[in-house]
Amino acid sequence: MKEPQPTKPWRPFTAKYCCSTEDQTVFGSLSRACRPSRSDFSKDIAPLPSFRRLSFSDLSRSSSMRINEDLAQSFGSDLYDFQLSELRAITQNFSSNYLLGEGGFGTVHKGYIDDNLRQGLKAQPVAVKLLDIEGLQGHREWLAEVIFLGQLRHPNLVKLIGYCCEDEERLLVYEFMPRGSLENHLFRRITSLPWATRLRIAIGAAKGLAFLHNAENPVIYRDFKTSNVLLDSDFTAKLSDFGLAKMGPEGSNTHVTTRVMGTYGYAAPEYISTGHLTTKSDVYSFGVVLLELLTGRRAMDKTKPKTEQNLVDWTKPYLSSSRRLRHVMDPRLAGQYSVKGAKEVAVLASQCTSLNPKDRPRMPTIVETLESLEQFKDMAVTCGHWPASPKSARNASNKVKIDIRAGATATHRKPYPVFAGKNT
Repeated sequence: MKEPQPTKPWRPFTAKYCCSTEDQTVFGSLSRACRPSRSDFSKDIAPLPSFRRLSFSDLSRSSSMRINEDLAQSFGSDLYDFQLSELRAITQNFSSNYLLGEGGFGTVHKGYIDDNLRQGLKAQPVAVKLLDIEGLQGHREWLAEVIFLGQLRHPNLVKLIGYCCEDEERLLVYEFMPRGSLENHLFRRITSLPWATRLRIAIGAAKGLAFLHNAENPVIYRDFKTSNVLLDSDFTAKLSDFGLAKMGPEGSNTHVTTRVMGTYGYAAPEYISTGHLTTKSDVYSFGVVLLELLTGRRAMDKTKPKTEQNLVDWTKPYLSSSRRLRHVMDPRLAGQYSVKGAKEVAVLASQCTSLNPKDRPRMPTIVETLESLEQFKDMAVTCGHWPASPKSARNASNKVKIDIRAGATATHRKPYPVFAGKNT
């Protein structure tokens, strides 16, 4: 198999929104061996009887007119079939003034829908994702997004409003997420997310994964990371970008064997080594994000000393003791976090990133654990677990509140390496 082509790094043009990205993901070449099987995309995930007739393989070979007919019959009024002229109009012909960002998939533009565009569609801002059809898997990613998000509905999944398939053009229309991505807030802003907000985001993201795993036909997200967690105006977390999502094992099968794809630092080690994919692979990725929320550091950071570059390896010795944990806590929190809560999150992260998948908890258990931590009010700065004065901590907290209201501008960072393994 040929070496995967590098993707164009994601570049946000505003701190207000950062749609799903592929800055660290490679799709690999389109060999027959790594194409999803017909059953992968023809099963029910939610009650949708007509969905059985939809086949990913068939649609991949169909004309745009046939694709639109099949999608319309399957999803009906649940998704809007937009015309390209309509999407040009709401984005001012995809004006650079409306550009939110770009990546390997293409560009994302902000648009404004009024009451007159479509009957029953309320006036609202939207994010329009214009896929680069000449990319490695532009059409396949577009189709996967439509098929999965067209039938999956949950408060912690980004809502797909509609799509456009016209000649060679492929577009997706999502609800607009005004707070952008978790990645933006953790790594690209000067100030810090408060502890309570971090916990709230973790709970929302966990609920999204739990919903996918507990569906009638489980879905493995396969690309859980901070850039794919989008935030609503009240910091409600929603999972985005289902281009790598995979149907879970069927019948007596314990795993799905598939092409290894994902992001360094987030992918489960057993998946990387064997290609065996399970819901516990998502749990590992979730544990890595928990560590990022605790430390304010990226899963992989080549700018750090060699022993600190891999977040899971670096934090492992510090997670069992609250006294030791403070040495790896995000310094921007300035001690304004619950000692008990942080310790429980650290223990949970350690369990999630266990090398043995069987030792990792299930997502519903993770949700329950995280929700139980919201009650803790013991701040590290007042409990002798943080080497900072209460005055300086209050000042840091005030600065955070002021900056969040004002909105900080995101800065670009060089993306980390990507990987794509061989077929198994």
